[in-house]
Amino acid sequence: MTTLIDTAQLIKDMKDAATGILNKDVTTLRGFTERQITAIAQQSELVALGIASDQITDETREFFLDSIEDMALNFAKTLRGLLMVTIEKVWNALVGVIWKAIEAATGLNLTGSESSS
Repeated sequence: MTTLIDTAQLIKDMKDAATGILNKDVTTLRGFTERQITAIAQQSELVALGIASDQITDETREFFLDSIEDMALNFAKTLRGLLMVTIEKVWNALVGVIWKAIEAATGLNLTGSESSS
């Protein structure tokens, strides 16, 4: 029985497609994460200094502490969204590689790239 698809090559192509996206997106995520974590840490330091020096009073303390919680929550939500986008990009890349392999083996047009005349 003759194989129509070189599975070893397909595996390599799928890994390459996923790795390309992950490397690019992880670099973007690292930069975003580093900036956000730094900002949250700096804000925490400022609030701690304000509390220690009584510049932040008992009446305003909760406001400042809540703002740090909000920053952390917004960071987590944004990170979740970015990760979901990355997962979708990887999925699209994998399906694209698989469809091309099946197209090459069968002559079918799975990607819809053939124009109808």
